[in-house]
Amino acid sequence: MAIAPSSDSALSKLLPRVLIVSRRCVRKNKFVDFVGEYHLDLIVGYGAVPVIVPRVAGVHSLLESFEPIHGVLLCEGEDIDPSYYAADALGDLSAEELDEISRLHASDAAVDREKDSIELRLAKLCLERNIPFLGICRGSQVLNVACGGTLYQDVEKELRKKSGIGTAVEHIDYGDYDGHRHTVRVTEGTPLHEWFAESLKPEEMTIAVNSYHHQGVKRLAERFVPMASAIDGLVEGFYDPDAYNPDDGKFIMGLQFHPERMRRPGSEEFDYPGCPKAYQEFVKAVITYQKKVNIFANLCHAPKANQELENKRKIIVRSFSLAKNLYDARLDMPPSKEQDLEAGAEFLESNMALSLQQEERLKQMGATVRNSSSYMQKMKMNAEKAAMARKVMQKMSIEQLSELLSFYDMMGQICSDLLEKKLNSTP
Repeated sequence: MAIAPSSDSALSKLLPRVLIVSRRCVRKNKFVDFVGEYHLDLIVGYGAVPVIVPRVAGVHSLLESFEPIHGVLLCEGEDIDPSYYAADALGDLSAEELDEISRLHASDAAVDREKDSIELRLAKLCLERNIPFLGICRGSQVLNVACGGTLYQDVEKELRKKSGIGTAVEHIDYGDYDGHRHTVRVTEGTPLHEWFAESLKPEEMTIAVNSYHHQGVKRLAERFVPMASAIDGLVEGFYDPDAYNPDDGKFIMGLQFHPERMRRPGSEEFDYPGCPKAYQEFVKAVITYQKKVNIFANLCHAPKANQELENKRKIIVRSFSLAKNLYDARLDMPPSKEQDLEAGAEFLESNMALSLQQEERLKQMGATVRNSSSYMQKMKMNAEKAAMARKVMQKMSIEQLSELLSFYDMMGQICSDLLEKKLNSTP
């Protein structure tokens, strides 16, 4: 797994960061950037920090300054510039039909190339590094285009041409914007099936989803598998099964509908218990990915043995070698050689973390000829402590064990840094 470069800030390692690109609108004759709070509430609620990437000119070339990136959530916005997925900008539609679409869907049909550039770069970054990615509505379309898929520039008009009849599904209703729902069939064995299992009837496998879009997936990129489709055949959810395992920090998914906004009228209660699951599992993957990044960073920054440390290692090896020779020959120690064994003796007296296998090896080398009883007593105490610790940790959850591992990785890094400084400063 390719890992992103990490920040040196200790604070950046405490909570995982999820990048979300804002959408631009006009308020009081000025441009204003915003992100829907439902997205932010769920990200924060499940334990990550949303970092809003402003949709302003030039940000697409500054994305490295948002590192470390542990997850990306892309959501609503205008239509994607068709030049990114169609050789012919008109696609299957005439110029007159495109003008009509622009009038009918004025708030969405205005292309925002700056937002396109920012979001496509982020999507490709996630695909290159296996950074968890969740695309909602437009975000799912960005993901499909980034992987080589195409879009319907207008679902109703293009599906009508394709089938020869009117579409059986209304994908947007400006008169009942939040209340509008249509049916999708969920594919068995997919994450969506798992999340909504208690709400699905085996003979139907359908749920009613909200719908705010006039574009959608036309040709699904090859790496993806559909999770849900509308009655007219439009793909409403997809994922990459080879890049989906939240427990292992993997999550690449697109949903055309908005599960965060599927709430009952006049209430914050979700339509289905499975609605927030996409965000929950996404953040789980983000948290695991962050831990992997931190572990990798600690390994990369571990101090390398300098010359002084290497010299000390050679002295200890020589000491053990002399002890082994004495042990094998059953000879008394010549006074002139006693000081050569001091390094090995001091090592045994101070070392409290050797395994039983190491202990046996040292016995074979004759390195326990001095202070052996004290050393064995310490080893016995260590074994008892290890058994007690193992018994306690067996009762801990996966999350608790992960947090404990992350803590000791951090403490190990601090110890390594201090050890290197002390060794380098030793006269």
